[in-house]
Formats: sequence, C-alpha cells, structure tokens
Amino acid sequence: MKVVNSKEMAFIDRVTIRKYGIPSLELMEKAGRAVAFRVRENFKKGKVIILVGPGNNGGDGLVAARYLKRYRFKVKIYLPWEEHNMSDEARSELERIKRSNIPYVFTTEIKNEDIKDAIILDALFGTGLKREISGRIAEIIDLINNSGNPVVAVDIPSGISSDDGSIMGRAIKADITVTFGLPKRGHLLYPGSQYSGRLYVEDIGFPEELINSKDLRVELLEKEFVKKLIPQRKRYSHKGTYGHLLIIAGSRGKTGACLLAARAALRSGAGLVTVGVPESLLQVFESRVTDEMCLGLPDRGDGTLRKDAVDIILEFVKKRGRAIAIGPGIGVTEDTKGIIKELIERIEVPMVIDADGINCLQGMAEILKNKKADIVLTPHPGEMARLTGLQIEEIERRRIDLPQEFSLNYGLTIVLKGVPTVIGHNGYTYINPTGNPGMAKAGSGDVLTGIIGGLMAQGLTSLDSAILGVYLHGLAGDIGASHKGEHSLLASDIIEYIPEGFKELMNG
Repeated sequence: MKVVNSKEMAFIDRVTIRKYGIPSLELMEKAGRAVAFRVRENFKKGKVIILVGPGNNGGDGLVAARYLKRYRFKVKIYLPWEEHNMSDEARSELERIKRSNIPYVFTTEIKNEDIKDAIILDALFGTGLKREISGRIAEIIDLINNSGNPVVAVDIPSGISSDDGSIMGRAIKADITVTFGLPKRGHLLYPGSQYSGRLYVEDIGFPEELINSKDLRVELLEKEFVKKLIPQRKRYSHKGTYGHLLIIAGSRGKTGACLLAARAALRSGAGLVTVGVPESLLQVFESRVTDEMCLGLPDRGDGTLRKDAVDIILEFVKKRGRAIAIGPGIGVTEDTKGIIKELIERIEVPMVIDADGINCLQGMAEILKNKKADIVLTPHPGEMARLTGLQIEEIERRRIDLPQEFSLNYGLTIVLKGVPTVIGHNGYTYINPTGNPGMAKAGSGDVLTGIIGGLMAQGLTSLDSAILGVYLHGLAGDIGASHKGEHSLLASDIIEYIPEGFKELMNG
C-alpha cells in the first residue's frame, strides 16, 4: 500500500476533483460516513462530542455527526471558530446540521463536564496543518488528552505532522484514526504512530491510478505482498539447492553475534552456513556450533581478523558460497577496514554488511560505488550517522527520504533499523509494520543480518531479501513477545519463532 505526505495527498485530492469530476462534497460525504461507521463498529452507542475545525477536516466531522445521529448516538458539536472562517464545504455541511436539529455551539470554552462520559471525535485539523498549535486550541487538546475519554481522529490526529509524524505544538492522542485513500507518513513515523492508535484506511473513491501511481515512492509492507516472496521448497532438492552462506563475524568477547546470525540464517531456509572466524577463536566456535560449519581465518593474535583473510574468503566464496554476511562483532581495526574495502571491490556474490562492517566504512562510503555485486547495508541510526556524517536527529527526521536518496546515490539496498524499520532501494522506501519494543535487545540486529543473508543465499534479490527478512524478523519478534512478553524477549527467542513467522505468513 502506498504512503503519502501532505503534498501528495493534496495533489490526489485536487486531481480527483478537477480531472475526474468527483465533487469535493461527495468525497466529504463518503469520508464522514466512513468515520461514523467506525465509531459505531467500535463503540455501538453512547454520547459523542465532535470538535470541528474550520477546514474540510471539520466538514468531514459534520458529515459524521449526521450519520451518528442516524445510528442513534447522542451527538453535540463544538466549533472553536466563527462561521465566516470556515471553508465553503464546511459551511455547506453546517447548513445541513442546522436543518437536522443536531445541537452545536461556537465556543472555545469547553470544560470537563461538557465531555464527561463522551466519545471524542477530533475533526479540528487534517493533513494540511502548517503551523504550531497554541493558545486556547492547545488547552482544549490538553483537556481531551487528560480526560481519559476514548478519542477517534478524522484523517490524522490534530497537531500531528502528516509529513514526519512530529508534534506541532500540541497533538490529540487518539485511540482510533480513520484516514482516507492512503495512510500518511505521520501515521507510521514516531511519535505520530503512537498518537494515531488503531489506523483504518478507508476507500472514499479516489481513482485507482492516482493511489497506485509509480510517482508515489513510499510503500507500507503488507502480509499478502510479503508472503509471495517466500522461496519455494521443491520436493526434489538437497541442501545445495538452498545456497551456502558465509558469515564473517565475531572477535574476542563478541562470539555471540556470529552464532546468532548463523542460526538465524539456517532458520530462514539457507541450505548450508559456514562461519568464518578468527582462527585463535576457532576452538571456541567449534565447541558451540551444531548445524553450522566453521572456517578459521588469519587473525592478529588478539582475536580480530588479519587483512590477508580476504584471500581465503574470496577463494571460499568462489568455490562454494552463494552469498556473504559480514560485520557482527568483527571489531573496527585497520585490518577489518581493509577487509571490508577489498570485499566490496572484489567479491562477486551478494553481500549483507552490518554492525562493525558498517562502522569500518566511516569516512570512506564512496567505495560502495565500486562494488561488483549487490549489497544490503543494515545500519541502526548510530551506524548511519557514522556512515553519512549526519546527526542522529536528522537521520530520524529524514527516516523515509534519506534511505531513498542513499540507495540511489550508492546503487544498493539499505535497511535503516529503528521505529519503524525502513528499506531504501532505487529511490523507493518500504516501511515495515512488524516488530515491538521487546526487540530492543543486544543481538536482534545480528539475527536480522542472518535472516537476510540466508534469504540471499537462497537466490532472492537484495530487495526481496531485505523486505522478507525485515518483515519476518519483526513478525517472529511479535510472536515471541506474545509468548514471553516484551521485557523478557531475547534475540535468541526471535530465532526460535522464525518458524512460526513463516507459518503465519504462508497460512495467515
């Protein structure tokens, strides 16, 4: 499903009206009816207080009022603006309210007793809000947020930026948001995602070619799309059919990262996994692996890789490897920097680079343009900051646009981990809806690296590996949290629930 910003949504709205001849009032009627339906679906009956703004978002709320009355809710409307400040469409809907005998009042004086035991319908501001909310409107929002009343937002919670999810002075915190046509960025980006509650996306008649346009370059991943990427298991096959992944990871004190990635790769379906590790630690690894194989690589005597390990890695991949994952726990030394540089410039199988592998690229990201094969980078914001030289705050603010730009500039796939995790590829961004706070544990990223690497070894493209890997990683985490709770979830638990994630994707 496409995701839009305020400018894109305004374009869709404008073209729908002008080119396709669908009147604005018809769109408003369908929007208000959809809101009222969701209120009835969730609350059945009761008292509804509708806060109506001066624009078309307020008009949607006025339409909803008529339908809610029809559904036998007790409705009252508060308009904190004078009638002459309202849009033409909103004034038109107000005239219908006047004829319907629904009580309404123009006032900014709303008190606790006015909203007692009521469902609040927020129709103050929509996606076009451009200024900070302050003054009496901010006080009304505080009153609503502190009331404990259930809140339904029309299109987007008032005060949330539809472009980046930020709070514009004050913002309504909704339990339910009913939006139209397509989800907005602000619904999915923090903190807007927390303020939106449960999101309903309603079809109100926008033309298909507009809401599925290739010019819209942000997608929300959906289960039905992701499940189609799962590699098929042929009855007549063997372990070699499903690829051999080489994982270069680990150093003294960081052996767990390698083992997590390796086990996750096998759980993702890879036929064989070999861990390439510093030879001084080889005995440690061999004592802990069961399903994986080990390859000792030259090290500096301190448990970190020596630069001439590159030749052994390249020879192994040439003979057996279908993909490579590198980075978890390898440390950042001049030798590991050299290894990363040479592999990027010489290796001819797809590669996923994570953790210290990304940190080794600090100050020399341009070498990514010299790659011979597909690359997936999987940074968290701190690693992305070291890679790009940007501040973490800017990376979070540009969580959608930055991966688009980076993927185009360097010709690769990038997975920016966080809330939400997003994937950039060829100037497009894909937003992942799965995952939970319990996954904020050491080792979760290593598991993701293994999953993506395992999928690449099975022959999926870098983009498909990233999409399926990220979605499956979050889904396994969600299933794990449902069993163990978010506080107790471990990275190893995510691996344990990968099989359940596959089952839910394929059968759900």
